[in-house]
Amino acid sequence: MWLVTYLKVMRLDELDYYLPKGLIAQYPVEPRDKARLLVLKRGEREIIHTTFSSLGDSLREGDVLVVNDSKVVPARLFGHKETQGSVEVLLLRKIPSEGEIWECLVRKGKRLKEGAKIYFSPDLKGKIMGNGSGGKKKISFEVRGNFGEVVNRIGHIPLPPYIRKGVPEDIDKEGYQTIFACHEGAVAAPTAGLHFTPELVKYVSETGIQVVTLTLHVGLGSFQPIRAEKVEDHPLEPEFYLIPPSTAEAINTARRRGGTICAVGTTVVRALESAADEDGQIHPQRGITDLYIYPGYRFKAIDALITNFHLPRSSLLLLVFAFGGKGPVMEAYQEAIREEYRFYSYGDGMLIM
Repeated sequence: MWLVTYLKVMRLDELDYYLPKGLIAQYPVEPRDKARLLVLKRGEREIIHTTFSSLGDSLREGDVLVVNDSKVVPARLFGHKETQGSVEVLLLRKIPSEGEIWECLVRKGKRLKEGAKIYFSPDLKGKIMGNGSGGKKKISFEVRGNFGEVVNRIGHIPLPPYIRKGVPEDIDKEGYQTIFACHEGAVAAPTAGLHFTPELVKYVSETGIQVVTLTLHVGLGSFQPIRAEKVEDHPLEPEFYLIPPSTAEAINTARRRGGTICAVGTTVVRALESAADEDGQIHPQRGITDLYIYPGYRFKAIDALITNFHLPRSSLLLLVFAFGGKGPVMEAYQEAIREEYRFYSYGDGMLIM
């Protein structure tokens, strides 16, 4: 477990705020870069209202935007038991083995014993191999053909439950992916990147702002609220990440030249902070991180953060508090609510500088 320091223990109720249900975005804005952007300047507690299409106005030549190129897998599978009862399976993590053995969440599957079979399609069936951690199940899949191709054909995008009660539509096949998505493995989108369009990337690049990528496969932790009364006791799900040498070099070069390193999303923050040494140098690496960031953490790798508006009592909101300060961030959230910004995955965003 990664260790962090903290200035004071935060209570769970300090992560609460009231949000009218009508501000929870159910669909993305089109075009994406017309989403609203709240710019929070931490030092002055100044708030500026703009749009993502004008993002380049807030940065300067020599700065670096770091984005997550993880791709959401259609990991939600619907099947039935031998008794014909329905079962819903969410693929979480492939267990290293010769076959397709996965750790999964199984809805309506509490009574499924070891050896029970689940039928998903003529090309795919599974067998319960035992229990995993935290109520998860280990399932061995028998597939006719390529496992990834079959899952891509019959699986569904696992939307968060606050979007149409988690029921996906055709629009979500592309709508819940960023334009950078190329490495499959996530069960949730790195949502700060959803605001980018090819036109926006071209615009910021022509401004002299470099856009580089890394990979962090967003896992189940994005859906899990903090339940521990002392927030530092919350366990964070480990997630795979990869930082290419070219990305590390670009960041380190920009930092030496005085450029701002702007993380696009909390996933990027966790990957970079996991790979940074005490001097803020980024080292290319691949591995697993369970880095848990909350107020008092000393940031080494980033200078600015683009992020969506997050759920109360979430580790994502806690990370934003750690970077922007609880007071300034909560003031910005209240301002966003007054101005009727759209919240959560398909909503608007903020830039903290």
